[in-house]
Amino acid sequence: MLEERQRIARDVHDLVGHSLSVTMLHLTAARRDLEEAAAGHASMEEAVEALGEAERVGRRAMSDIRRTVDLLGRDEPAATIAARASSSGRGSPPVRRPAAGSSTSSCSEATAWSRPAIRLRVDRARERGGRRRIVVRGRACEDFRDMTRNAPPPGHTDPATIRNFCIIAHIDHGKSTLADRMLQLTGVLDERSARAQYLDRMDIERERGITIKSQAVRLPWTVEAGNEQGAEPGTYVLNMIDTPGHVDFTYEVSRSLEACEAAVLLVDAAQGIEAQTLANLYLALGADLHIIPVLNKIDLPGANPEKYAEELAHIVGCDPSEVLRVSAKTGDGVDALLNEIVRQTPPPIGVADAPARALIFDSVYDTYRGVVTYVRVIDGKLSHRDRIRMMSTGATHELLELGVISPEQVKAGEIGVGEVGYLITGVKDVRQSRVGDTVTTQYHGATEPLGGYKHPNPMVYAGLYPIDGDEFNDLREALEKLQLNDAAVTFEPETSGALGFGFRCGFLGLLHMEITRDRLEREFDLDLISTAPNVVYEVVMEDGSRHVVTNPSEFPEGKIAEVHEPVVRATILSPSDYIGTIMELCQNKRGNLLGMDYLSEDRVELRYTLPMGEIVFDFFDQLKSRTKGYASLDYERSGEQAADLVKVDILLQGEPVDAFSAIVHKDAAY
Repeated sequence: MLEERQRIARDVHDLVGHSLSVTMLHLTAARRDLEEAAAGHASMEEAVEALGEAERVGRRAMSDIRRTVDLLGRDEPAATIAARASSSGRGSPPVRRPAAGSSTSSCSEATAWSRPAIRLRVDRARERGGRRRIVVRGRACEDFRDMTRNAPPPGHTDPATIRNFCIIAHIDHGKSTLADRMLQLTGVLDERSARAQYLDRMDIERERGITIKSQAVRLPWTVEAGNEQGAEPGTYVLNMIDTPGHVDFTYEVSRSLEACEAAVLLVDAAQGIEAQTLANLYLALGADLHIIPVLNKIDLPGANPEKYAEELAHIVGCDPSEVLRVSAKTGDGVDALLNEIVRQTPPPIGVADAPARALIFDSVYDTYRGVVTYVRVIDGKLSHRDRIRMMSTGATHELLELGVISPEQVKAGEIGVGEVGYLITGVKDVRQSRVGDTVTTQYHGATEPLGGYKHPNPMVYAGLYPIDGDEFNDLREALEKLQLNDAAVTFEPETSGALGFGFRCGFLGLLHMEITRDRLEREFDLDLISTAPNVVYEVVMEDGSRHVVTNPSEFPEGKIAEVHEPVVRATILSPSDYIGTIMELCQNKRGNLLGMDYLSEDRVELRYTLPMGEIVFDFFDQLKSRTKGYASLDYERSGEQAADLVKVDILLQGEPVDAFSAIVHKDAAY
């Protein structure tokens, strides 16, 4: 009798703990509403309403606690205590007690929820002025905690149970929301810590609603026996990498692909596949990754999963029935997707007894801890206090700390084959930890480095100058630290007669340039001036000499034979209704049509060659406005062509100002 009462006490303890967790959730939401009301982003009436709801929930929780204390103090049968305690909270699921003589887990008995006991019910609570609050309600019970508790620790994980995958999708197709649901379903993120777009860590990401940096997370997942997907039962470790969706951050995506064996291709069921998603798909296929096609947002009224499943199957080369259907917002189908990831993703291949080799796929600078390096272990293992060597530079360091991200940093003694983790050596010199480098041990280390990454060529150049000339060295240091986190940025010093000392910076696109400048100003407290973006030209003089021009001020004087400009191969996806207006826009930008294909009855793909200088300013904005926002664009460098280009100077009081100069086509120079 005493043992059973103790067991029931533990059950009731879990129920009360759940009530308190829900109370804290409501209090946190109320506090957020008060902050938004104080900032003028919400009305005070909404904040008062949220406070009232938090008070009502708190009162119910206190009532649960008092009733529990009263019930446990009575001399009644254990089953009666459990039944009354479970019915004390409003909306609580009934408690099922075991039959006499049974000996199953007490917490799993205490919940009448279907498989699994931690099934999340995600509801949209409110729509307020475009703000959406998602409330997650669930029972954080033993089954929930067992998923993380029973997962193998880092360094002792069988590679056969590891699944490394990434998510590739267009902007606003629900990629970050799907990552949120995976974090919650796998138990690494509790209700108190949950927030929308959890993996978007930077303020600028949350403000703009886009993913800029890839984020790697270790997720434990238990596949139950008899699952509909046919996955092998057991506990697995999923290493998920959430990637950006914009074309300007393709280099982030390409680095993430090298650390994975599979890619989840996520497509909006109301919009279909976009050009940038198609480009990332080709990158994944080029990296020999297994593709798992998924349609998201199937709960939307305008969703057409049958139509876009056929379109996606045609592109990927599978049957429409093999395209998975999920709703990241409601959580529908996400657990089935996780099972499919386990079933379809091949485990990592590596030699555990070989000398350690790990690929650096990302890094970040921490003011207090120095360079934090993110690696994927290919062979061998790395252990705490090992002496490691960077194979490209030969620099050696001591491993002060290593571990995994789940979703915060978790220290570990070692990480082995197939695992994704972080390394900290205390090094403050950002040039000693390069993305694409191979990490090995100093003694008995590897001799053959890994393949690394092909460094991207900048597409757009612009000058960055500090408003205060004394901050030139601060800007140099800030660019070096930012380059550690964003390896696609290039820079070199330059001087302007009007703006003073600064840097000529190369970017992958206009958004990349805008984000980089914003990060420099926010993260390093700098005030900057940027010049107009331009591209690199090659000028051939009549005497045969050649000049590379990255700045209009470098355009040579004298007799010019010809000027070569870079061209790109552009892919445009759009509804077929806008073919005419897109062709008109591309012709005005000196484009040449390469081909046109229909992906479906009403969606068309157009392929053009366009001068890079014509699309760095307002081409994308004009494309969106002419197609009512339906068209999407992707482009890649495809060579050079000769063109009739001239330099245009703007004079102030009769003197040319180099910061205002531009190189344009002769027809547009008037």
